[in-house]
Amino acid sequence: MPHRQLAPGALLAATVIAVSACGSGSSPTPPPPGPVAVGLQALPGTFDFPVLLTAPAGDPRLFVVEKGGTVRIVKNGAVVARPFLDISALVSNGGEQGLLGLAFAPDYATSGRVFVSYTDLAGNSVIASYRVSADPDSVDAGSAAIRLTVTQPYDNHNGGNIVFGPDGYLYFGLGDGGSGGDPQGRGQDRSDLLGSLLRLDVAGATGYAVPNDNPFRNVAGARPELWDWGLRNPWRFSFDRTTGDLYVADVGQSNREEVNVSPATAGRNAGRGLNYGWNTMEGSICYNPSTGCDQAGLTLPTLDYTHADGCSVTGGFVYRGSAIPDLRGTYLYADFCAGWVRSFRFAGGAATDRRDWPDLAPGGNVTSFGEDGAGELYVLTTSGAVYKIVPK
Repeated sequence: MPHRQLAPGALLAATVIAVSACGSGSSPTPPPPGPVAVGLQALPGTFDFPVLLTAPAGDPRLFVVEKGGTVRIVKNGAVVARPFLDISALVSNGGEQGLLGLAFAPDYATSGRVFVSYTDLAGNSVIASYRVSADPDSVDAGSAAIRLTVTQPYDNHNGGNIVFGPDGYLYFGLGDGGSGGDPQGRGQDRSDLLGSLLRLDVAGATGYAVPNDNPFRNVAGARPELWDWGLRNPWRFSFDRTTGDLYVADVGQSNREEVNVSPATAGRNAGRGLNYGWNTMEGSICYNPSTGCDQAGLTLPTLDYTHADGCSVTGGFVYRGSAIPDLRGTYLYADFCAGWVRSFRFAGGAATDRRDWPDLAPGGNVTSFGEDGAGELYVLTTSGAVYKIVPK
């Protein structure tokens, strides 16, 4: 099995990876440094393999997802002793498995509904919902409702991110099912849920419905839950909370890492019906030219980079906070193995103003970024440290 099975992709399979193992050749010249003076401020406490930080809109608390199956709250400058949620007994925790996603319903302030994504004890991907208890810092464990279960043929490339889009629907990222090179052709198979982003209506108390305007709802041979497809392992994706643009960072195989940006336009939600190309393409190059490389109908990445420069992309967010005005509109992302943090601005359909941010590199493996209820951003690491991005 190739080494690309290590990283968010690899991030869940190893905590230390030598950058030299990710590719060969000299590293290309990085983009110029960012023009804004920023740095990292450590949060209190050390977390057990943190993979996500989030919060309901306007909520000052921070919710940190730990891979093993717990969600911790940082409140008033300290970590709350009791977990907000503990489903460790339900979660498989090997390799790239674990508690992988958390999303608060848009109406969380009144409904108290929270959704999680995890791999269960059989290794399958699950979305479940809960309701907060009378204690606002604790979930009611008895309120659990399984919304969706997806069979996983292997234990890697689970994806696992869940995000409520600007339209109020739940988006769920699934990898191609694992192994290496997509041996079962899931990425280009619309009759299968794997290798895709799903768009689900979870307004009901149980299960889910398919939104009427999903692109494949009435397409013969296609799963109606699909929003877009052709993905290898969309470990982290996000919506720009101001524009609604969709950013999907897709972990590559042996040569390329990519970030796809789909803009929201009048009357059309971002990403609708797009085919991002895996495994015909890996980033902007043909994955296996000997078996054909028909690029008709494919959406190629907005940005990609080679494994001379890293080995596993960690997607982030467009900064929309208030603490660093000059950073607004900038998308931050990282490489898990190389440890750098970089950015670009999406303008005119292209990645512009590409920058490197050495003062934001935490000195280890970057598992994820986080966004709090006010739009401020965070960097999470396998060491257990979580940092807030702050002005200097």
